[in-house]
Amino acid sequence: MNTVKPTQPVRHLVQVHYHGMTPGDPRYPQVLDVLATITARVQALPPDAAVADLTGAERYFERGPEGLAQLIRLRTLAWTGVATTIGAGSSRMLASMAAAVTEPGGITVVPDSDEAIVAFLHPRPVAALTGVGPATARTLTQYGLQTIGDIAHTPLATLQRLLGAAAGRQLYERAHAHDPRTVTPHALPKTTTVSHAFDRDELDADTQHRAVLSVTHQLGARLRDDQAVTRTLTLTVRYADRSSTSRSRTLPEATAHTPTLTRTALALFESLGLQRARVRTITLTGELGDCASAVRQLTLDPDDNKAYRVEAAADRARQRFGQDAVLPAALARFGDRR
Repeated sequence: MNTVKPTQPVRHLVQVHYHGMTPGDPRYPQVLDVLATITARVQALPPDAAVADLTGAERYFERGPEGLAQLIRLRTLAWTGVATTIGAGSSRMLASMAAAVTEPGGITVVPDSDEAIVAFLHPRPVAALTGVGPATARTLTQYGLQTIGDIAHTPLATLQRLLGAAAGRQLYERAHAHDPRTVTPHALPKTTTVSHAFDRDELDADTQHRAVLSVTHQLGARLRDDQAVTRTLTLTVRYADRSSTSRSRTLPEATAHTPTLTRTALALFESLGLQRARVRTITLTGELGDCASAVRQLTLDPDDNKAYRVEAAADRARQRFGQDAVLPAALARFGDRR
């Protein structure tokens, strides 16, 4: 197995999951500030996680990755009251996967040696590999590739025939523990979030689809009320086992136009490839921008201009008669929206 070259310095990264966080939780910036007391290289992963590069912090604190993870857990709990689950490894992928298999409140560290990395990666199912969604996992298992070890022992050309050139190469590299992604510190973007929590774990695909329409309709109305726009949408689906999957997409131009938001949100939902998934919550988050800075691409399509006029009329009706005064037909009698 080819891992990081010995001539390269070994990085140590941690991925921290914060318990009880919800989209827009005011404690989230606080826990990021705590993590920044350990290392300056912190990247937010909203709504409830962060990844940090500990390179350099180990010498300052005279602790290895496990010792620093313990320090992060202790400081976060003492200063904010938030419990954590932490995974550590020599790449973002390993840190993320280590966190995913850790019991709540625990710490898992993947050692740097080739043998330890192989022992951690190879027995795990293909769906556990970073970047493998449900649709890709089904394709791989149909061809007898059940574990990450199976992928690692499959020729690159074969994977590229199955998945395409770029996706096949990325999968091959990650199965061999190669993940060049770095931690990119940046300011936490301002966001607005709408969620729909089902009364029970929802299996019906049509009901899930309508929930996506519901949160998109609410998000568009909120953006226009606040005179804001969004350029990036993130859809998060939380399942009955408390795990979750998120997908993000950047729009061609910043907008608050509900039909555009709806097309994007539905595409994100379809990309998850859910089949008989027990869904508990669907959340849609938009990164905020100033409406005055938005540029709308002009078209000669009269239907496009009509859609904007109808939307403006619906907004006026909502402001006068309440949020549910005008709803898409698909959302009639949908139930309480959160």
